Amino acid sequence: RTQAEMAHTCRGTINLSTAHIDTEDSCNIVLSNGGRTYHLKANSEVERQRWVTALELAKAKAIRMRNNQSDDSGDEEPASQSDKGELHGALKTLSSKLEDLSTCNELIAKHGAALQRSLSELENLKLPAESGEKLKAVNERATLFRITSNAMINACRDFLDLAETHSRKWQRALQYEREQRIRLEETIEQLAKQHNSLERACRGAPGLSSGGAGIANTAKGDVQSTKGEASDEDEETEYFDAMEDAPAFITVTADPKHHRRSGSNLSGASEGHPEDWNLEDSVFDSSNQTSYNESTCKDLLPKKRRRTRIPDKPNYSLNLWSIMKNCIGKELSKIPMPVNFNEPLSMLQRLTEDLEYHELLDKAVKCESSTEQMCFVAAFSVSSYSTTVHRTAKPFNPLLGETYELDRLDEFGFRSLCEQVSHHPPAAAHHVYSKRGWTLWQEITIASKFRGKYLSIMPLGAIHLEFHSSGNHYVWRKVTSTVHNIIVGKLWIDQSGEIEIVNHKSKDKCQLKFTPYSYFSRDVPRKVTGVVTDADGKAHYVMSGTWDEKMECSKIVQSSHGSTSSEGKQKTVYQTLSPKVLWKKYPLPENAENMYFFSDLALTLNEPEERVAPTDSRLRPDQRLMESGRWDEANVEKQRLEEKQRAVRRRREAEAVEALEEGEDYEGYIPLWFERKVDPMTGELICVYKGGYWEAKDKQDWSICPDIF
Repeated sequence: RTQAEMAHTCRGTINLSTAHIDTEDSCNIVLSNGGRTYHLKANSEVERQRWVTALELAKAKAIRMRNNQSDDSGDEEPASQSDKGELHGALKTLSSKLEDLSTCNELIAKHGAALQRSLSELENLKLPAESGEKLKAVNERATLFRITSNAMINACRDFLDLAETHSRKWQRALQYEREQRIRLEETIEQLAKQHNSLERACRGAPGLSSGGAGIANTAKGDVQSTKGEASDEDEETEYFDAMEDAPAFITVTADPKHHRRSGSNLSGASEGHPEDWNLEDSVFDSSNQTSYNESTCKDLLPKKRRRTRIPDKPNYSLNLWSIMKNCIGKELSKIPMPVNFNEPLSMLQRLTEDLEYHELLDKAVKCESSTEQMCFVAAFSVSSYSTTVHRTAKPFNPLLGETYELDRLDEFGFRSLCEQVSHHPPAAAHHVYSKRGWTLWQEITIASKFRGKYLSIMPLGAIHLEFHSSGNHYVWRKVTSTVHNIIVGKLWIDQSGEIEIVNHKSKDKCQLKFTPYSYFSRDVPRKVTGVVTDADGKAHYVMSGTWDEKMECSKIVQSSHGSTSSEGKQKTVYQTLSPKVLWKKYPLPENAENMYFFSDLALTLNEPEERVAPTDSRLRPDQRLMESGRWDEANVEKQRLEEKQRAVRRRREAEAVEALEEGEDYEGYIPLWFERKVDPMTGELICVYKGGYWEAKDKQDWSICPDIF
């Protein structure tokens, strides 16, 4: 690349002309340039040497191209153009300082002459003899001062003339050194070519090995396909081709019909029973799943026809400067963000979207084994992220006291209720009851960190799931979501971190790892892996898949300790039966790209319904106007609602101050349908459903609901 191209290249590109190429061991290569470091891994030592040779050749070529770029500038001594610029700048600075000294010299001479005149006048006065002698001494010193100043100015002028005289000599010396360096680089390049030719002749290989070429093509394809998506890594980030925190286990598929224990190389291994892995008799049903509105079970057919589309998203241009200039001088909490950044759903509705694959929990109820049930719970925890892969828009922040209900008791056997229980920090409580044998509840607080090029969203709070018949109580927490390319480029979302699901009754555990996206990783993007273990730590199932497509489960029949990895970690080898698909993402509806990439369930969440509470998100006017495509009106309405909420908050703060002055306790905001209790499982203070909402809906008695819209 030329220097102009390098100035506009994407993140993740390294300038080979200034890079340092080093080798860690027999297979690893380290590329470093300033604060950026890349760790690459070859399949063998021979392949590593070929890549090092190719990189050295590319580095020499990059240096030569950089020099040729300077040669095209048209100057008579182009190779030292930057040095000449620095030299001319230094001479210009010296000239400027000389002019300053000349000005000072003129002032000194002027004031010195005036001083001598004054002293001469004093000498002519009739003063005592002693005073006359002192004046004469002062006059002589003033004369010496003026002579010294003139000498200093003359010396500076001579120095500047000498520097200008020798400038061409310095330039010629720099040019000679540069030519010597170029000749040395060309010699090194020739030696590298000869070395490469000798190596090929020795090994009989006409070019790079197929494995090496595969690495090159794969890396190139990955970079091109994701150039607009993943171009914002930090300057100080290290990029690893071979991830240091690689999976601590390896899976090998076994044939259940011919599986026999081999004690010779599987010492200390745990053994399962292949006959237990029966597709027909097990709840692990891998049949094709249909869309949300086309359930495979006849008793799940919806009794009410739901909408299948919403108005297309209007193509409004967004002037960022018009937003930023209105934010100058305002408090951050008072900056009205336009609906252009939103999607026509509230955070409460996005939280309800976690139930899109509720049938996984319905299947989990039928599991007789707690470890089998854990597999479905793990798949359910992953499925909640499938809707985020294309959903880069922000949901509406719920108003304090805002609620959202999703009553699908007759259609799918569950009913859900969410309420915004806190505004600073924003927190939402969620409760779901299913007549098919499970209850789910959670309180989620969103913490976010803006890091310039990306936004990290960290949901805080535990998710609880309890099955009625068995009493199994599962608890887990969400992983971190990262929105990349906040400032420049196409927005894209990644999920990273670990989820530990614990069954507090049986002590079974499932550790799921969400692998973060990497340019140079050979893993499948958005990969999720995990192992289900019992209370004794014995592994029973291996979970694998991606958070945006599907999750599979493989029953472990044998496990053993494998060889130690290069990082010093001992990997476990799991011999498993063929995997079975537990969850597969529903296809998006037709024209989803023009409907905010909503799924079939998401399209129905904001559908108007009767008999809901007056605080329900469906009745929020700014959100409804945005869904209808009237964004200008939605922005005005959104600002009105936010200002109304601020007024209510100021009134509460005034009441709190007044109560404090009178020595009384002030409870603050009390949630409508939830109450705060200490969670016996985690020891945290959370909001749990206290009842009364569905009874109030039956009676249509919403007298306790505040006027928030």
